[in-house]
Amino acid sequence: MQYVSAIVPPLVMAIGFGFLVRAIIRSQGGAQKAKEDVAADALAAAAQAESAK
Repeated sequence: MQYVSAIVPPLVMAIGFGFLVRAIIRSQGGAQKAKEDVAADALAAAAQAESAK
């Protein structure tokens, strides 16, 4: 039974990592992309304005 307790943690981590990658891929593009682009443009403009001072 030691092999079961040895394989469970890596298996749980692998499944969790799979869900994390899936969530990251699904959040790219779509309706969220425009919102992220606006936020990135605002940050870039604010940084550029700050460095111009």
